[in-house]
Amino acid sequence: MSDLKAIASQIRRDIVRMVHGAASGHPGGSLGCTEYFTALYFKVMKHDPNFHMDGKNEDIFFLSNGHISPVFYSALARAGYFDIKELATFRKINSRLQGHPTTHEHLPGIRVASGSLGQGMSVAIGAALSKKLNNDKNIVYSLHGDGELDEGQNWEAIMFAAAKKVDNLISTVDWNGQQIDGTTKSVMDLMNIHAKFDAFGWTTLEMNGNDMDEVIATLDKAKGLTGQGKPIAIMMHTIMGKGVDFMENDHHWHGVAPNDEQLKKALAQLPETLGDY
Repeated sequence: MSDLKAIASQIRRDIVRMVHGAASGHPGGSLGCTEYFTALYFKVMKHDPNFHMDGKNEDIFFLSNGHISPVFYSALARAGYFDIKELATFRKINSRLQGHPTTHEHLPGIRVASGSLGQGMSVAIGAALSKKLNNDKNIVYSLHGDGELDEGQNWEAIMFAAAKKVDNLISTVDWNGQQIDGTTKSVMDLMNIHAKFDAFGWTTLEMNGNDMDEVIATLDKAKGLTGQGKPIAIMMHTIMGKGVDFMENDHHWHGVAPNDEQLKKALAQLPETLGDY
């Protein structure tokens, strides 16, 4: 577990350095979801860094809230999908690492363009159904923002997944209570998201998304619940900006890059464990 925590610390360093280097990007949600991506790509998911777009005979992942691309790119690079030096090109002209993931750049690990919020659930369900049709026993994982659930298409997809018994899907919601314009409660109160997924016919779990042990245990539990006729949802409680004290629980860091002094303060709180790019 100490190895995973070391990876998470390095990914957090990557995030703040990438966003600072581009002078744009979304550090808050990326920092909050670091344990999830670390657990998924370095422990839980069966995947192949020798990337194949069709994802046959392996687990696959879709990022719906594509604006947290920094954590996704760092996890992919650190897991061997592409050279970590490429992280330095984040959001630069002609880079494959665009602000929101795109497929026309042919970046290994990216199977769908994302960032137009609300669409990832539908994509993940389609991929899960495809695996069923192909008798592929592997799992589809997806990640969504809580503010993203303001988009109505999600709820059509959530209803469809339960009705069609898409039980090879594990969808996680980053329930940090923050979105670009403020708290989710002040923008559009989501109330009890767990109860909503239950009411729509999903098997629903909760976890502390910033506790590595709990993240792994919950994802493993979710894997054990697949194949039982219901899609699986995980309500993941995280702290936006986790790991950088002046960013934590502050929606203003949803999409703001740190300046030079703020970067220095952030890196002082994040041990370099695997070597910076």
